[in-house]
Amino acid sequence: MIKKLTACIGEYKKYTILTLVAMLGEALLEILIPFVMAKIIDIGILGNGGITYIVKMGFLMISMALISLCCGALGGKFAAKASMGFAKNLRKKLFDKVQDFSFANVDKFSTPSLITRLTTDVTNTQNAFMMLIRGVVRSPVMLIGATVMAVIINVRLSVVFLVAVPILGIALYLIMTKVHPRFVAMLKLYDRMNSDVQENLVGIRVVKAFVREEYEKSKFSISADSVRKAQVKAEKLVILNNPIMQLSMYGCILAVLWFGGNLVMEGSLEIGQISSFINYITQILMSLMMISMILIILVISRASIVRILEVLDEETDIKDNETGGGLPVEDGSIEFNNVSFSYGKDRNNLTLSSINFRIHSGETIGIIGGTGSAKTTLVSLIPRLYDVLEGEIIVGGRNVADYTLETLRNAVAMVLQKNVLFSGTIRENLKWGNEAATEEEIIEACKSAQAHDFVISFPEGYDTDLGQGGVNLSGGQKQRLCIARALLKKPKIIILDDSTSAVDTATDSKIRQAFREKLTGTTTITIAQRISSVMEADRILVLEDGKLDAFASHEELMKTSRIYREVYESQQKGAE
Repeated sequence: MIKKLTACIGEYKKYTILTLVAMLGEALLEILIPFVMAKIIDIGILGNGGITYIVKMGFLMISMALISLCCGALGGKFAAKASMGFAKNLRKKLFDKVQDFSFANVDKFSTPSLITRLTTDVTNTQNAFMMLIRGVVRSPVMLIGATVMAVIINVRLSVVFLVAVPILGIALYLIMTKVHPRFVAMLKLYDRMNSDVQENLVGIRVVKAFVREEYEKSKFSISADSVRKAQVKAEKLVILNNPIMQLSMYGCILAVLWFGGNLVMEGSLEIGQISSFINYITQILMSLMMISMILIILVISRASIVRILEVLDEETDIKDNETGGGLPVEDGSIEFNNVSFSYGKDRNNLTLSSINFRIHSGETIGIIGGTGSAKTTLVSLIPRLYDVLEGEIIVGGRNVADYTLETLRNAVAMVLQKNVLFSGTIRENLKWGNEAATEEEIIEACKSAQAHDFVISFPEGYDTDLGQGGVNLSGGQKQRLCIARALLKKPKIIILDDSTSAVDTATDSKIRQAFREKLTGTTTITIAQRISSVMEADRILVLEDGKLDAFASHEELMKTSRIYREVYESQQKGAE
């Protein structure tokens, strides 16, 4: 666990070491300052040292204080650089890990939880790291050094703080054991609140269309209040640490003044010594307070560290075939051999069951089925967005697991049900399909997807900025740009997952016509709700409850498939 986190220090190791050195210098000088001050009082003022001795030792004490101040300031600066660099590397490591996740891995954690781990949890860990490197040397050195100096001054008087230490230790242990589960619960509520925020922002147009702003405000208020209550419940234990420490410290000072005053009156202790002893008592208890704060911060951040390590330790559900780098996808042929799949990897709860079919390269295939019949799941197995539970999928004559993920997914273009565009211009979004695409290729792809006309209608044309997620486009426009982006890949297989549902039937017909004319060598798979969108396909695959019901042409299915015929007739009646 520690090794994975310390590896994130990386190039900021020098700042970490410099922090430790600076804090060591500050601690040693702070230990020596009370000793010099005692000499000034006992020898310079009350003894026969005179003004020369006072000036000399006073200059020494001021110099030590200034150097200690510089060490503390430098330590703070170096610690900030080290902790921020550590957090940057940790976030990058987490983000890189998430990028390697399959859909199943993302489903396991959920998007809001991953966002919390990349932000709040990393910040908690960063704060713990900063506190640790600033206190891991300074506090123990000051504790040991001040204790030694106090014992040297007077052994009997040093018994005072030896009574306080066990009390502080017991209090700290009780706080640490109780606070950790409360912070774990708080972070789970953070995940839930982030989920509510994300859901609201993604669906803000629906919220406004149904005038549900007050409901959403009330819902978020409840979520935020639950986080507040969890924070208060956790923090009210943590804040007990300071009053307990301060009570112990002031109690020790009073005891030292009482017993030390008696020793001064007996003549066995000098006034300067009792003054420096009080300083050492303060240093001892302050260092104990710092150690307790470090331990509490570590306990608080432990919940965050565990959540971060859960992501880093997660085994990626889909492994890349490192030995298949030289294997190209020869053609767009697809074969399902006895394929079964379950999202929970449960053989008793299959989403797809014993699927067998073969698609020839260059064929146009339609897929029809009711809601929940696993149409999207089936096509998601082709580019290995999920892995099969049983059976095998053959693409281009080879098992999909024989290719590297990059090779396979570059050969398969998929336009998902949810049309996702990114911040930037239309051209930048289209070039996701092919970074090296020429202007002519971009225009040609957009013409095929029936997107060129509306793109050039914008004042900026292909340089129009889309905003976050393409907020200034209609659903149909987003769909056509996503189709154009997929076409730019020039794939062996293109999958359209209900990706013309937001366009009118005339535009849908033009897109299908362009596909027939320009994608003659590409295997085209179209999932559709409208039979009119797939009836001209070479063959149509009919799914029912995760099972293959029929696979034939429109004419044959009208004769042999009851499900297909019922859907066709119901849609025809609806059209009439």
